Amino acid sequence: MYEVRVEADFAAAHFLRDYHGKCENLHGHNYKVYAHVSGNKLNEGGMLLDFTFLKTALRDVCKELDHTNLNDNPVFDQNPSAERIAEYIYNRILARLRENYNLDLSINSPDGVKLCAVDVFETETSRARYTI
Repeated sequence: MYEVRVEADFAAAHFLRDYHGKCENLHGHNYKVYAHVSGNKLNEGGMLLDFTFLKTALRDVCKELDHTNLNDNPVFDQNPSAERIAEYIYNRILARLRENYNLDLSINSPDGVKLCAVDVFETETSRARYTI
């Protein structure tokens, strides 16, 4: 099994509803995001996936979130936890790869190469992961 990983970052504000503590107040993070792709087979160039495709998709998604209040994004239903942010980024990367490069990296990928996880770090020591 092969795995590649790329990273990007963004800064955003949020607050957590239904949370009793300091995170219920508006605050911000400098998020770090890792996207992981795995598979058993390399392409004719000896690569699992061109890093450029994955980096571009991840960076585009992070740009959409950068310097926003995540609570304003309806997909988070006013509760943008790190777990929901990871799932959102995962789905947006899949969509970008389909739209821009005609790549299917879903669990049903015909080549067996798939986007297997997205990690979202709120701090150096606090991470949420969305995986399939």
